[in-house]
Amino acid sequence: MRIAYRGTRYHGFQRQPNAVTVQGELEKQLSRVLNGITTVYGCSRTDTGVHANEFVLHFYTEREIRCKNLVRAMNGYLPEDISVLSAEDTDPEFHARFECRGKEYLYRIHCHESKNPFLSDLAYHYRRRLDLDKIRAAAQAVVGTHDFHSFCAQAMPETDCVRTIYGTEIRCSGADVRIYIRGNGFLYNMVRIFVGTLLDINEGVFPADAMPEILAAKNRLAAGRTAMAHGLYLNRVFYTDAVMTESDSPNHEI
Repeated sequence: MRIAYRGTRYHGFQRQPNAVTVQGELEKQLSRVLNGITTVYGCSRTDTGVHANEFVLHFYTEREIRCKNLVRAMNGYLPEDISVLSAEDTDPEFHARFECRGKEYLYRIHCHESKNPFLSDLAYHYRRRLDLDKIRAAAQAVVGTHDFHSFCAQAMPETDCVRTIYGTEIRCSGADVRIYIRGNGFLYNMVRIFVGTLLDINEGVFPADAMPEILAAKNRLAAGRTAMAHGLYLNRVFYTDAVMTESDSPNHEI
């Protein structure tokens, strides 16, 4: 099942006791549709306030139901901030998380002196001017295989923080700035620290060519701020290397 959700009122995807989560809401309504307790297994975890344009999950059921009817039924019961995009039968061995080859994240910035009341929980309001050439060059420096200890909020020295980033892209249309990063895996708060570091480079906190040195430090204190959660989206989920490593990153937001 592919879903999209607005994470504003949820304490992340993963089910938690005494907290409203996307997984909890999905399981409640899916159990209702399938007339039996149903557990869903997600491709990833997202933090409180983080959104998803595409999130993949799987579940098991003995109930016979057409996928089209399942989508319609779920969208009839789910709240307005969660949408089922599609559903399909798959191999019983398929696992949404363990077979995921990589992900693409999007970070949205509203770059303007005045806030946009329609984007208050969907994009980070940034009042300074963005030097796009500077931050594009800085973002490009993380492409490749690196140890990302400096970009992980909770990494112990022995943690394996080696990840491969296949591409970054920064698009600007008026006040709307969108930062994309695509890779085979991401650490806790990695994208938010990456974006926060770009903003610090933009403001001169770090020199324009600081990224290689920050990576080499393998120390969270060497990197910049952690950008706010509400600008972050899980944008695409990849199950084949061919799509994940393509040079072009087409628009995928719903």
